Parts: sequence; structure tokens; C-alpha cells
Amino acid sequence: MRTKEKQRFPAWTKTAVGLTLGIIGFCIPLFVHFDGLSFAGHLTLGIFLVAAAFWMLEPIPIYATSMLVIFLQIVLLSTQGPLYQNAELPSYTVEQTAQEEVWRIPDSALQNNTVFLRTGARSSEEIQIEVVETENGFVFVRSDEISSGTEIVSDVNHILTGYTPASYTVFMGTLASPIIILFLGGFMLAAAAVKYNLDKNLTNVLLKPFGEKPMFIILGLMLVTAVLSAFMSNTATTAMMMTVAIPIALQVSKEDKFRIMLALSIPIAANLGGMATPIGTPPNAIVISALNAQGESIAFGTWMLIAVPLVLVMLLSAWGLMRVMYPPTITRFKLELDSAFDKSGKAIIMYFVFALTVVLWITEAQHGIPSGMVAFLPIMGLTVSSVLEKEDIRSLPWEVLWLVAGGIALGISMENTGLAVWLVSSISWDVFPQIVLLLVFGFVALMLSNFLSNTVTATLLIPLAVSMGTSGIAGDGFSLVISAVMIGMACNMAMLLPISTPPNAIAMSTGYIKTADMVKIGSIIGIIGLFVALAYAVLFWPAVLL
Repeated sequence: MRTKEKQRFPAWTKTAVGLTLGIIGFCIPLFVHFDGLSFAGHLTLGIFLVAAAFWMLEPIPIYATSMLVIFLQIVLLSTQGPLYQNAELPSYTVEQTAQEEVWRIPDSALQNNTVFLRTGARSSEEIQIEVVETENGFVFVRSDEISSGTEIVSDVNHILTGYTPASYTVFMGTLASPIIILFLGGFMLAAAAVKYNLDKNLTNVLLKPFGEKPMFIILGLMLVTAVLSAFMSNTATTAMMMTVAIPIALQVSKEDKFRIMLALSIPIAANLGGMATPIGTPPNAIVISALNAQGESIAFGTWMLIAVPLVLVMLLSAWGLMRVMYPPTITRFKLELDSAFDKSGKAIIMYFVFALTVVLWITEAQHGIPSGMVAFLPIMGLTVSSVLEKEDIRSLPWEVLWLVAGGIALGISMENTGLAVWLVSSISWDVFPQIVLLLVFGFVALMLSNFLSNTVTATLLIPLAVSMGTSGIAGDGFSLVISAVMIGMACNMAMLLPISTPPNAIAMSTGYIKTADMVKIGSIIGIIGLFVALAYAVLFWPAVLL
């Protein structure tokens, strides 16, 4: 009995700590005033803190946290919510003094040398002013943007100051975001590929050219895994490829390090391969979604152009690293692979839809059809043709879509309420050159993703990068597009621990590797990847993205 209690206690403690920290984090901004942050920003900060605590410690499932985030935004931040439903900005009509361009306003309208022009009953615009003097509850200010009769917000602490409430449909609408549809299309293609054994047959065909030498078999496994994970879930790809690797490992001596290489090569390749396409992994979608919101778009093919070279370099680096760290004893190994493609009518339809979708995604820059629209091709085609039936649809990883939607919704609020700008405005980012900012962003993303979900890390960091780009805090040399891509790539290269990514956990479950093996190679790959990505960000990506 004591043993069972000891086993349960840590999990219970983690849940209790997570819930407690989340509740405290949510309440802090409600009772502590932070200068320069709007009332709506305080609410969003509370939502951000509870989301961060819940995503980190998982007292509830991470997809449930995203549901909670959307719910709190609908209730607390939407036009239809109880706080903002009947709210209206208080106004004060500016009075001119005898001195030219000096205006008298109540001191309650002033905050950190800024006032808010009232542009509507529920909207305002922040402007900078010069304070001349203060007298009897009034402030005399100088500004070219104020004229006689101008209406300003008379209370800077009003719940509407600095924030124009969004409709609840904005937050709910993240569930139908083009990024969500893109992922759904990818999930349906992956489900169809698994159902009709396209993934296994392609694996068999693609591995045959790699011969009988162990190191080339490993290279083949890594390349195939990377290709599949570019279009399928990294987790699903790893699980499928392990069914190929385990029979190979069972035919090798337990003392041969070839087993360790096999078990490590697949999660490493799956994690790296996910970077290659916008649908390969959730951080990619978060990057694209955040950039789309700023009017910056990266076409499917353009993403592949900047990511595939990085993936290839990292795959070869990881392969060479494992060759040095875990040299196999066996010199030859004959693969027994059979492939028999399904030739049924539904399978042929699936092959056609799969190929056409991938081609349209890759050539998006040429035909101009957004990848989110193209994603409706498999969604429609695979269901109308009954290639996927209702049982298949039910088995899709819907929780991942909720997770991404929650991240998108949180990013919207962080930007609209000014929270993202407030979080980074205290640091003089403009003193750092672009290369240093990229290195800092990449390092923080890499470190956090080793302990958190890479999706969660991207969700937390991308809005900060966006706010730096839109506010001008980082200076003239800052590139929002390259910084966001750098964060996304760094998130995907975190593979230090079994908990870092689901593919790592699957690899550990084979029993062929120890945590120390994963830490050694994961740390080296992460550091190499960070500097390789930094080199691409400086030398190659600007030519493609800017």
C-alpha cells in the first residue's frame, strides 16, 4: 500500500501545484496594478499566467487549457461579455489656455505622458504629450494632435481605455482559422495514408536503395522518417517507423550500439523533419498564423525552401554524430522488405488526392491558392469519396486543433490589449543587433521546449516577437518574419529529454536507449541546430523572405 501511495503522490502534488500556481497567477493582475498596462491587459495577463502554469505543469490536459483560454477570453474580453457589454468610455472636452498649444486636462486622463483620444463610444487612440505643469487636479499639456473641442478619455483606468473589445466570434473563430483547416487537412491525409498502408509501402520502397550497410540503413530510416513527418504528425510517424525499426533491432546483438542508433535516429528525424513544411508541426502553424495576422504571408513552397536545407543539414549532422558516438559492431544487415500497394478503388482515390494536395501546397507561390484553401481538397475529397468514414474522422487528433486554436486566441488578446508590447517594453532591445536578438530568441525557445511542449513554447514566445516588430521596440534592423521563423525552428530542435517531445517518449519505451543517451545527443544537436539556423537566418533567409 505504501508503495502505491508513493507512486501516486508526485502526480497528485504536480496537479495541486499546477492548479494553485494557475489560480494565483490569474488573480495577481486582478489585485496588483501594473503601470502602463490597460485594464484589459491585466485581464489578459491573468489568462496568460494561468495558461502558462497549466501548460507547464498540466494539472489538466493541455488541450483543456486551450479551451479554458478561449472561454475566459469570451467571458472577460469580448464585446458580448458581462464586463464590456454596456461599457462606454468617459470623455472630457479639452480646454485651451491662454498659452498657445497648451491644453488643460484632468490629471485622471494622464498616464506616463500619454493621453487617449476618444475616437468612439468604445474606442480610443493613444498619443504622446508634453506636460507643462500641474495645478489643482488638472494638468497643462502641450501637443500638436489636440485641438479645441477634442474629446479625450477622462479616466485612464477605465476598462475600455487602451482596448477596443472584440466580438466573441473572433475568439471562437480561431477554431476555423485557415491554420486549423490546414492542420485538419494534414491529419486527414495522414489518417488515409495509414488506413491504406501508403506510409508503410512508401517506407519499404524508399529503404531498398540504401543497401545492407548499417550506417546507410540508418540514413535511409532517417530520411524516410523526415519525409513522412513533414506531412504527418511527428508522433504518428515515429510510432509507425518504430514498427519498422524494432524487427531490425531484434536481429542484432543486445551489445551492439546499432540498437541505440536505431532507437535514436527515428525520433531525431521525426522532430527535424517536422520543420520542413507548415503542417509538419504545430509551432510552424503558430508562426504562420502570427505573421498572417500582421499581413505577412509565407507560402507553403516558400516555407519548404527555407526549411528543407536546414533539415537536410541537421539530418546529416545528426547521422554523423551518431556514427561517432554509437559506432555499430555489425558490418552488414540484409533488410527483408516487401511492399504491396493497395489497388482498390478507394486507395487509388486516396493516392490521387494525396499527390494533388501535396503538389498544390508546394506550388502555392505559382498558382496563388492559399494552403488553407488547398487543405479543403483532402477534407472534401476523402470524405465525399468515403475513403475516410465517420469512425476515421472521430479518431483524428482533434485535441491538437484545440491546442493550436487556444494559442492563436491568446496571441490575439496579447496583441489587442497591449500586453505583448508591455511585456517587452521594459528592455532596451534596440541596443542589441539583430543577430543577438535571433540568438536570444532561439536559445530561450530551445531551452523552454525541452521542458514544455514545443507548441506551448511557440505560443508564449511568438506574440512577444510580434509585439517587438509592430511596436518598433527592437529598432530598425529587427525582422519580424525571420525572428518568428527562428523561434519556430528552435522549438522543433528541442529533443534533450524523453518528455521534450512525444517521439522521444516513444523511443524511450523501446528499452534500447537510456535517458543519458538522449541527453548527450539531444544537447549537441540542439546547440548545433541553433547556430546552423542562426547562420541561415543571417545568410539565406533574408534573400527568400524579405
